[in-house]
Amino acid sequence: MAQSQQTNRRVAQIVIYVFLFVCALLVIAPFVWMVSISFDRMANIQVPFPPSFIPDLFSIFNYELVFENGRIFRAYLNSGLVTFGSVVLQVSAALLGGYAFSKGRFKGKKLLFIVVLATMMVPIEARLIPLYSMFNHVGLLDTFWPVILPSILYGLGVFLTKQFFDQIPDSLREAASIDGASEFRTFFQVYAPLAGPITATLLILSFMGNWNEFVWPLVVLNSEQLQTIPLFLASFSLENGTALAGMTMALATMSVVPIIIVFVCLQRYIIQSVALSGLKE
Repeated sequence: MAQSQQTNRRVAQIVIYVFLFVCALLVIAPFVWMVSISFDRMANIQVPFPPSFIPDLFSIFNYELVFENGRIFRAYLNSGLVTFGSVVLQVSAALLGGYAFSKGRFKGKKLLFIVVLATMMVPIEARLIPLYSMFNHVGLLDTFWPVILPSILYGLGVFLTKQFFDQIPDSLREAASIDGASEFRTFFQVYAPLAGPITATLLILSFMGNWNEFVWPLVVLNSEQLQTIPLFLASFSLENGTALAGMTMALATMSVVPIIIVFVCLQRYIIQSVALSGLKE
């Protein structure tokens, strides 16, 4: 009986692994095809059909064309500035907010925390007109400020950091208070050094979200000199369609390289932060 149950369990595990493997292939296949087309010199003339995962004529010609176009460097710089500013603002606000909701004692804390969580249910499309009107009124349209400043509202980050700080004993804060440390000194010298895993997780999530942001920058950035990578890729695709598919896919591949680098460098901290923040299933 026990041997039969063990056999059934192994069969079930094999079925699950096969299913997950198939799902992984379905997710990875479009990315592999994109990279394949980017290295196919003939893709600028005709898109390979049916889709092929191996270039018919392997070449870096498409990437040479991309680098010859100086706009890509400007777009990378713009995306870097916007993403850096947004990530710093988001992560800092999330860490401070999460600490306040976790260790702070103030009236209306639970209600205010619910309001912060409720912001996650409001899509950017519902905020476009109010935000646009506000930044238009103060004369900041067609600058990077309208893209960076709204990122301070980061409900998910506040929730994750609160869950993380909840697992750290309050005795550390009490000991620091006895020694005469202020609240800010307690956060920066006691709790912040312990928040490495959750900080890395927020960096990954924030970087990916801001680097790939498209709708809001499309609304507020009108100058070609201010285009970020997603806007530049969209304008290039709109201008050329499938006529330069190889070059378009080379641009798309280059646009995800920074995300892959950041994720590979920091992804191991996600497991630590989830384990320490009590978010296990």
